[in-house]
Amino acid sequence: MATINSKWAATPIDLSNSLSHESWSGAADVQMTIPGGFLWVKNDAQFMYAALDMVDDTTNNPGTGDYFWFTFDRNRNKAISPNFDVNYGLYPGNPNKMGRQYYLGPGSWTGLINEASLSECKQAFEASPNSTTPHRIWKFKFKLTDLNVSLLPFWWMSYVNFGLRVHSSAPNKNWDTPNNFYTNFTHLHRIYFSRKPSIAPSLSGPVMGSVGLIPTTQINSNTGKATTAAGYYVHVTDAAFGGLLNIIGNRTTMQNLYGSGARKYKMLHQKGKSGTFTEFESSWRNYRWIASQNKYVPLNYSPDSNNYYWMLNPSVDYSIDDLLLQFDSTALDTGFHQFKIEFYNTANVKIPTTAQTLTLYIDNNVPSVKIDAIKHGVSNVGACGIVNLTNNTDGVKVIYDAFDIEGNLRAYNLTAQWGEGHTAVIDSKSYTPSPTDSWQGQNNILAPSSGVWVPPVTCAYAFRVRAWARTTNGYGWVGHNSAVRYVTMIKP
Repeated sequence: MATINSKWAATPIDLSNSLSHESWSGAADVQMTIPGGFLWVKNDAQFMYAALDMVDDTTNNPGTGDYFWFTFDRNRNKAISPNFDVNYGLYPGNPNKMGRQYYLGPGSWTGLINEASLSECKQAFEASPNSTTPHRIWKFKFKLTDLNVSLLPFWWMSYVNFGLRVHSSAPNKNWDTPNNFYTNFTHLHRIYFSRKPSIAPSLSGPVMGSVGLIPTTQINSNTGKATTAAGYYVHVTDAAFGGLLNIIGNRTTMQNLYGSGARKYKMLHQKGKSGTFTEFESSWRNYRWIASQNKYVPLNYSPDSNNYYWMLNPSVDYSIDDLLLQFDSTALDTGFHQFKIEFYNTANVKIPTTAQTLTLYIDNNVPSVKIDAIKHGVSNVGACGIVNLTNNTDGVKVIYDAFDIEGNLRAYNLTAQWGEGHTAVIDSKSYTPSPTDSWQGQNNILAPSSGVWVPPVTCAYAFRVRAWARTTNGYGWVGHNSAVRYVTMIKP
């Protein structure tokens, strides 16, 4: 079993770029048990970028005579889970179109499924840093959520087990790694995804550098909400904070403090924007890389009896480097909260550092959603109701709520779903920044606003309201709610 530590992709990788392009620089480059096969891996907050660098395959035979299989154990249980674990491969006749099929059992699959996905592949025949002789290269871009991977602070969600097949038509041969991986997941290889972006010094806060991947300089000290640029790792606008939160130190500051003898620190907290700061207690688990075991091992972390936390050595590899504090936002009330930090040496003497107060607006609530009524003419249609339509332009109206009392609503929509996965959007709206950062949404929304929604066929319909909070844990959006009502509509 090979273990690969993916490296952070500072910029999204264009699969048209050669492996010598700077965007691939620093990628994990591991020789696999495939003749002349190297696997390159990088990731950012949304995608895993990979390349199969087949230096021994020097026959340029484009088309689908050459192909790959890329299998992922999505629930990481080292067993084949039917209709959940996936195998990626090529669409017949298209060497640059990738699809996936679900496992049904050992060596058994559903066949390529028809679905929309941002995952993609590209075939190339070119040189690479591993060989100046042109050779076959496969490049991949996998959506992390397609792999059931998250960079949230839950460590068990930030790695994936995988197996590979490479087929070459010259010679006509398959190479699998590990052997027979598609019949037994016990010995699959593993990729640990990086959660260590290089945040530009101009963005990182002076001491508390970021909350997750969001630099503290991008958090408004008045509103306690974050706004980042459209091209940033995590793009948010006027986002409150919630969920499991990581406060991560500025790397340079942590190195300098450790070099100056700092070994302990205290986290200070106050509710609101005025009052008295008190010592803040939390416990969490980080993971330390043990080279002799070729894996990360858990490290339980909490303050001592005097509420000092021990500093992490910046020269040691942890799953989350420079982690100063991890806490569940539900430990705090919804509203403003402020944090400060003080550093000490082993004799409990304070080490001077730049003063910084971090203000966060914590929102632990999700939007309120409700279907108030479905109306056919003047009649109310209850759950499991049957509507007999009178003509081909007859339909229904829906009255619903999508409301967030804190004003941290990101988006809502109303959809109708029927048959084999058919969906129609009846109504939708998203947050648009205005002179204030607040948007509550509405109650008693009428959709459609004019006319009626006409169903296309006789069927049972699920009318579903979804609403998403404008709340982040520093790695992505969190918090949503939904409501649904089922109605059967019969066309004339």
